[in-house]
Amino acid sequence: MTTLNFEAVPNVATSGRRPGLVVMKFGGTSVGDTDKLKRVAERLVAAHEQGAKVVAVLSAMGKTTDELIRLAHDVSPQPHPREYDMLVSTGERISNALCAMAIHDLGHEAVSLTGSQAGIVTDATHTKAKIVEVRAQRILDALDQDRIVLVAGFQGVSTSTNDVTTLGRGGSDTTAVALAAALGADACEIFTDVPGVFTADPRIVPDALKLDVVTYDEMLEMAASGAKVMMARSIEIARSYGVRLRIRSTFVDGDGTWIGEEGDVVLEKAIVSGVTHDTSEAKVSIIGVPDRPGIAAQVFRALARANVNIDMIVQSSSQDGEATISFTLPETDLSVAGPILERVCSDLGATRVEHDADIAKVSLIGAGMKSHPGVAADMFDALAEAGINIEIISTSSIRVSCVIRASEVERAVQAVHDRFRAYAQERVDA
Repeated sequence: MTTLNFEAVPNVATSGRRPGLVVMKFGGTSVGDTDKLKRVAERLVAAHEQGAKVVAVLSAMGKTTDELIRLAHDVSPQPHPREYDMLVSTGERISNALCAMAIHDLGHEAVSLTGSQAGIVTDATHTKAKIVEVRAQRILDALDQDRIVLVAGFQGVSTSTNDVTTLGRGGSDTTAVALAAALGADACEIFTDVPGVFTADPRIVPDALKLDVVTYDEMLEMAASGAKVMMARSIEIARSYGVRLRIRSTFVDGDGTWIGEEGDVVLEKAIVSGVTHDTSEAKVSIIGVPDRPGIAAQVFRALARANVNIDMIVQSSSQDGEATISFTLPETDLSVAGPILERVCSDLGATRVEHDADIAKVSLIGAGMKSHPGVAADMFDALAEAGINIEIISTSSIRVSCVIRASEVERAVQAVHDRFRAYAQERVDA
């Protein structure tokens, strides 16, 4: 049996490359109605007729998942996690089955598989499961029979409970990249409604530039900082297993954007790759925290046990033996984090907990920043000149992020992009 264990196997090369095999993932907008599904079927058939072994991962059609989530909350204010996963996993099964029917009508053999049928094995965490293993033999058998294989994204099965699980936001991206790693595919192509990765969201910055190539590290930072083209978890898998990625448009022809190793990108002049923004986070502040060793660990350990993801963290200097810990987290996690933090606040003897959902994060990203001092200062200058106050700052070797008011996010993105556009142009020209 062909199996890839994501905890134990250090490199997908140990499973062997399979030349001519491609994994193609199509997002919700790409399969938004039956006409679009037929066009996706035609694209898959065309790749198959050109000699490729084709595995496709399809998201749910259009807003299907949103509608299923709405139904769940209409029935229950806090849907049971297991039943929630049973419900929302159905959308992907519908789109894949319909696409398989369309492929049959085009004269080609196809088979649609659920996540569990495709061998996507996860842990037992509902709504945010992680893939721990891919048992790909059934897919390989279908490919050997010259079939196009369609896999329902966003879902798997826990072997400890035998329950259906879902992978959370961006789950279909994660499914596609994990399959590409397990199968040793030549590439994983992500088809979406944009022609590639841009230096900023074109809806906010009309003169944003399309990038031909970005590094795994840059794309990971961009995804984690709000870029919607791919989700961070899928980039992490691609980087770990050497999966070549390409972002392409479903609707227009073009080369798209390749994502790969740092050596594939000319970096001497390419200081920045883009400006991203994220309005989906909230800020939490714990006021009057006792300033002694172990307090931060106690706070964040409690949140980790509840699978709450923390992003930016800042702790103020102590005054009269008390400090303030502020951090950001997904706004959707506030309902889970709130009661935990109130309990922790009481246990610590802190003064109070404050929640602020009216924030946004703006980030400047580029692998070339590592060897160019002054980039952060230029970003801060650009925001200051636009009259935008910074509340929290976080940095890595290739990223600078600032928390600002949500109402100012579009002005902030435009201001920072304007300041660094010349560098972005050099990146494109390189």
